[in-house]
Amino acid sequence: MTLLRSKMDVSANPPQPSAGFLPSPITNIDDTGLSALWLQDLVLKILYFQGYLSGFKIAEEIALPFSGIVDQIMEALKREKFVEIKSSQQMGLGEGSYIYGITGLGITRAREALERSQYAGPAPVPIKIYNMGILRQSRAKSYFTSRSLRQALSALVVNEKTLQRIGPAVNSGTSVFLYGPPGNGKTTIARSIGNMILQDTMYIPYAVYIDGQVIKLFDNVNHQLAREEDTTAVGTGTLKSTGRRDPRWIKIRRPFIVTGGELNMESLDLVYDDINKFYEAPFQMKANGGILLIDDFGRQQIRPRDLLNRWIVPLENRIDYLTLKTGRKVEIPFDVMVIFSTNLPPRDLVDEAFLRRLRHKIEIGDPSYDEFREIFKRIASIKGVIYSDQGLAYLLQEWYIKRGRKLRASHPRDLCDQILDISRFLGVEPIMSKDLIDRAAESYFVDI
Repeated sequence: MTLLRSKMDVSANPPQPSAGFLPSPITNIDDTGLSALWLQDLVLKILYFQGYLSGFKIAEEIALPFSGIVDQIMEALKREKFVEIKSSQQMGLGEGSYIYGITGLGITRAREALERSQYAGPAPVPIKIYNMGILRQSRAKSYFTSRSLRQALSALVVNEKTLQRIGPAVNSGTSVFLYGPPGNGKTTIARSIGNMILQDTMYIPYAVYIDGQVIKLFDNVNHQLAREEDTTAVGTGTLKSTGRRDPRWIKIRRPFIVTGGELNMESLDLVYDDINKFYEAPFQMKANGGILLIDDFGRQQIRPRDLLNRWIVPLENRIDYLTLKTGRKVEIPFDVMVIFSTNLPPRDLVDEAFLRRLRHKIEIGDPSYDEFREIFKRIASIKGVIYSDQGLAYLLQEWYIKRGRKLRASHPRDLCDQILDISRFLGVEPIMSKDLIDRAAESYFVDI
């Protein structure tokens, strides 16, 4: 298997969006699943950090409708003299336009709340509601036929043997083990799989609530916002479209999350911040509904055996268990397609029992000479290098065959870049001449 680039045309048979899940609208405090006192503390912490805010702005900050929820919270805080009205921004917009400020009593209570947790963001969703939402949005298996898969992978140079293995792996939606020499594009293949099957969107909450504890879930690094047709104007309580939903949920593209050498055992469980006193969701929870790529598998800070031991139950039962600092175990769905990618020999990583639990094993080997030629032609065309068969024959003879060097799918891209760099410096046309090829190869290859 060799590849050209990761961008693909998926119009041939795009996966259909998941059945229409829309977080149920909330109209009162009971609908949130959170206590009124907890929500009051959240508002006070936001006012403590940000100063004076309008009612609409407070509603926006905690991602709850003003009418029926935030207005009730503010009324209770006013009665207890924790907040006071400073002014009104505009006439005719009602209490939502009032500017609120925190009082001395409010500051005292806010500090007490901050001792318990410094979380001051969108109101979280109770864990039971989160679990139900993820299960209702479980990614339906996207079935590709041989024909549709070829069309979807038309931008890649794929040999028939590898193609016949990718198809069933994609259709399984479970776990895939990619292995083979470095430089043949295992990571790009994994991303290509993601591009094929993660075309629709889903909803996730900003944060999850468990027994007074907050787990921060939304991550603007790993989650890509999707166009929101049903956007709720949280502050005013009006809608930009006919749909209504719980504004604590955000619409994203189904996640494709990559983790590599930084992965350790602690990052596979809830990560508690001792200073801010709330949790960060682990990678597999953030990847729910999508794909988690374990890149450079075997080079993590934990042993492969320990990683697979941790995931034996999730991989087989599609359920994961996370641990709070109190010791309580929390059950969450494991609706994740896990892709392991490694250039280390499988026998050096895991034993047969572990490999059995990885459903599809696909070797990404070195390209053949014909595949290498096709990759080089396509890459040269894209990058503006003038291709010639004679130049490629010289490159193969002098720099591969004579030196016993193996072909790698990444070499055409890198050598074309070298040729471009050198030709610009010399002020000559980027052609596959013997001189430019020798210069490019000498500066790129290192004999180990």
